[in-house]
Amino acid sequence: MKTKFKTIVVSDVHLGTKGSKAKEISRFLKQYECENLILNGDIIDGWQLKKTGSWKRKHTRFFNRIIKMIENCNTNVFYLRGNHDDFLEQILPLKIGKLSIQMDMIYESNEKKYFITHGDVFDSITTNLRWIAYLGDVGYTFLLWLNRVVNYYRFKRGLPYFSLSKYVKGKVKSAVSYIDEYEVELAKMAKSKGCDGIICGHIHKAEMRIIDGIEYLNSGDWVETMSALAEDHEGNWQLIYYNEINFKSLEDHINVPISKEDVTPIYGPFREVSFIKREDEDLDNTAFRH
Repeated sequence: MKTKFKTIVVSDVHLGTKGSKAKEISRFLKQYECENLILNGDIIDGWQLKKTGSWKRKHTRFFNRIIKMIENCNTNVFYLRGNHDDFLEQILPLKIGKLSIQMDMIYESNEKKYFITHGDVFDSITTNLRWIAYLGDVGYTFLLWLNRVVNYYRFKRGLPYFSLSKYVKGKVKSAVSYIDEYEVELAKMAKSKGCDGIICGHIHKAEMRIIDGIEYLNSGDWVETMSALAEDHEGNWQLIYYNEINFKSLEDHINVPISKEDVTPIYGPFREVSFIKREDEDLDNTAFRH
């Protein structure tokens, strides 16, 4: 019996790069069922694929897992464009069966509205000074390479994983200031749209907090943090970290024979998810694309 959620949000998988944890996120998604899966940008890293990146079988397996979720669990999948997969702009909006590819969306659940966007549209560096954004991407890629070297030797010495990029972000004052300003600006945007919360990614920093009465939710990334946002059927959100999951316990539980009387959902009963939509509107409507 898999854990059942109403909605799961993941972002910043960066498929096509060496740092992407494609195997881990595929294993993560295999443990859960959800009515809605929101892929909130930078799932495919088009920037790196144009340069030194490469597409591997494990990256394809991620999408195979998504297809199985659609077929076996009837999951609605929403793929929102990020800055690293901005090539999607050429086909937006697109809907094929249970899969929707779009810019952003407004999600309504349990009498609350959330504006969901990757987050780069509010990053003036990414939108206005693209060459600086690319330079920053090179620096981050180098940090990830150095991080793998450092952790290789830490592993040999029996030391725990150490995130070099997270350490740098926490020590550089300008980075700390930028992240704080980023979160505040996103909260303001959600409020201006009449929403109760904002759900984003982009900065690779998982977070759940209240900013001026607005719920700020960031799903983190699948390069280092390996985290996701999950909503139960009562409207409660939580951050799930891959490294904190007891997979052996979950897999043993799934393989234990059980009777019909023993089957009870962990979260339930299932309810309808209401997306802001009228009968005569489609994905071109401003409720979905801004």
